[in-house]
Amino acid sequence: MLTRRLPPRFDVVAETGFPCVPRRRLAHQVRQDVWRALRHVRGFSPVVEVAADGSALRLRAGGRIDGAAADRAGLRARIHELLHEPARRARWQRHAERGQD
Repeated sequence: MLTRRLPPRFDVVAETGFPCVPRRRLAHQVRQDVWRALRHVRGFSPVVEVAADGSALRLRAGGRIDGAAADRAGLRARIHELLHEPARRARWQRHAERGQD
């Protein structure tokens, strides 16, 4: 799990799958893009969790929202869109694969 604030908490979350790549490198790239997309949301702190799921990976991205939350359903939809954008997914995967020896 990758987060800056402990304990990690998913007030909003979206999920997706990936082929097996180095999890930490993938999580860093996803967290960075989630932060960029939602940095305007007051009190938002991104959280990314990547877990093995058989021969693939299951990625959960979202985060904690402190204080009065904006439209949580809208935030969840934005994260879902971000996780499923083909160009981003390809970039994240290429970045993660560069870390393999």
